[in-house]
Amino acid sequence: MPHNPRRYAIVIPVYNQLPYTEQCVESLLAQHVTPEDILIIDNASSDDTPHWLEEHPELQQHRNRTNLGCGCAWTQGVVLCQDAEWIVLLNNDVLAGTDAIGALLDAAEREKLGVVSPALLEGENDYDFNAFAVNYRQKMSGMIRKNRLHGVCFAVHRSVFEMVGFPDTDRRLGGYEDSEFQFRCRRANIPVGIIGDSVFHHFGSITQKAIKQKTGQKSLGDLNYFRSRVGSGWLSRKRDKFLSRFEFRKWIDEERATSGFTLHMVRRNDTWEMH
Repeated sequence: MPHNPRRYAIVIPVYNQLPYTEQCVESLLAQHVTPEDILIIDNASSDDTPHWLEEHPELQQHRNRTNLGCGCAWTQGVVLCQDAEWIVLLNNDVLAGTDAIGALLDAAEREKLGVVSPALLEGENDYDFNAFAVNYRQKMSGMIRKNRLHGVCFAVHRSVFEMVGFPDTDRRLGGYEDSEFQFRCRRANIPVGIIGDSVFHHFGSITQKAIKQKTGQKSLGDLNYFRSRVGSGWLSRKRDKFLSRFEFRKWIDEERATSGFTLHMVRRNDTWEMH
């Protein structure tokens, strides 16, 4: 009999921060995601996360004995979900908007993207996100920023891993794994993009901030090492920064003029900043 793969699997690496994990999973289930399509990779949490996972056997889960880092957890998820056409790599400090996963993949297939990220609303959740997300999606559906993605959430078609490989498991990249993966996609001419058909609220890299506070580290990754790994020289960085400034300004102006919103907005002091 032919095997019909499931459309997607959602992989969520976690390290402590259980309240955020609970909110994230609840928001996905509220959008009709089935528990069987959620895989939690626990990177040796020391809080109540292991106990909570034991109480929720309906969720797919894998526990590492030590913290292997985000890149390794992503790769474990890809390997453990071999029957999924799309792998959605997701932070645990997010809330899913209306039909967040289905709309994300529908837009990717419409735009013929191999890797796709949703729009992001970042900062404190001091507004009615669920109601705002409905209005936001109505106005932003169809908008796209090509050749960009972000590590908070990105869905990867199975064929992309076959072309560029799995996410890098090198711990020295800590925090730059998504950028390294995007470099490989760019070099392989994989179409990537951020779309407005799907939106998430992102509280703001909660796990990384907690680790930095506990260890006193300013960065979890070695920036110079990352640059050497991807071959990013001084001149190319200056050129990319110069071009990106104009590209982002163009996106922001066009999106704001059309809808009053942008594909990346940050909540500060009860107001939205457009990015």
